[in-house]
Amino acid sequence: MSMADRIQSAWYGKGRVPWWTAPLAGLYRGVSALRRALYRRGVLRSARLPVPVVVVGNLTAGGTGKTPVTIAVAEALRKRGYRPGVVSRGYGGTRKEPLLLGVAPDPAEVGDEPCLIRASGVPVAVGRDRPAAARLLIEAGCDVVIADDGLQHYALARDVEICVIDGVRRFGNGRLLPAGPLREPMSRLQEVDFRICNGGAVGPGDVPMQLRGGTVRALLDDHVKPLADFVGQTVHAVAAIGHPLRFFASLRSQGLQVVEHPFPDHHAFVAGDLDFGDCKPVLMTEKDAVKCRAFAQAHWWSVPVRAMLPPEFFDALEARLRRVHRG
Repeated sequence: MSMADRIQSAWYGKGRVPWWTAPLAGLYRGVSALRRALYRRGVLRSARLPVPVVVVGNLTAGGTGKTPVTIAVAEALRKRGYRPGVVSRGYGGTRKEPLLLGVAPDPAEVGDEPCLIRASGVPVAVGRDRPAAARLLIEAGCDVVIADDGLQHYALARDVEICVIDGVRRFGNGRLLPAGPLREPMSRLQEVDFRICNGGAVGPGDVPMQLRGGTVRALLDDHVKPLADFVGQTVHAVAAIGHPLRFFASLRSQGLQVVEHPFPDHHAFVAGDLDFGDCKPVLMTEKDAVKCRAFAQAHWWSVPVRAMLPPEFFDALEARLRRVHRG
C-alpha cells in the first residue's frame, strides 16, 4: 500500500495519520481562509455571468457521486424547459484553453468526466479559466450553467450551491487536507443551498440519493444486457474513480464474484492495464469506459448508473432558479 493509500485509510478508519500532516493542514487552513477572504472583500474578483450558475461539488477529496448528480440536474432542468450546459476544468486532460466539446471528444485532451457528461447529451465546455469556458456555453444558447466540481472554484460566481456527501464515509476524521479529507472546514456546509447524501446514513437536512444501475453496456458495440446475467460469475472489476470500493461493493451486492482492480482517480488507461491473463468479463465504470473504447475487447463492459433523487429536490432547485431570474 502506498503512502497516499495509507493516509486515506487513516482518514476514514481508526489509524493515525502521520505527524507531519498536522502542520501542513494548519498551513492549508490558513491559505484557504485567506483566499476566501480575498474573494469576499473583492481583492480577487468572481466573474458574474448573465445566466444562473449552479455549482455541484463536495467538501472532501475523492469521489462522492458529483458527476451523476451533475447529469441528473442537467436532465431535470432540460425537462423543465431550461437549456443547461456544464462547465468543467477538464481534470486529467491536456487542454488549457476553453473549448466547447463536440459529439466525440477525446478524454486525453478534455478529461474523462466531461466526456461522460457530454455523452448524456448535455453541452459541455472545459477550460482552466472556467468563466471563459462558461461563456462558450452561453454563446451556444445555454440559459443555465452547471459547474461540475466547482464548490471551491470561487473565480466563478454562483447562485446555487449543491454539496454531494458520501453517506458511508461522510467526513472521515473531520480534519483538513492532508491530515484529513476535508477541502474546507465543516462550517462551509452551513453556506450551501442543498446537501445531497449519496447512500448510507442521511443526516438532518440532507437530500437522499441512490445510485442505481441494472444493466451493462459492451464497449465494443454498445450492446446492452442485464447486469443480472453475471450473477454468480467471477468478473474483473476496474475502477479509476475517487472511491473504487463503492463500485466493487455495488457489484458484490448484486451477486457477482469480484476480483478488484483499483486504479488512481482519472488514470489514463492503456490496453495492458486490462490484460488479466484470462477471458473473464471485465466490468468498469462509465467514467473509465470513455477512456478504454479505443482499444476495447468483446468481454469488456461498462456499468451505467443514474442518480435517483426525490422530485421535491428538483422542485426546490427550480424555485431557487426562478428567484434568481426575477432578481
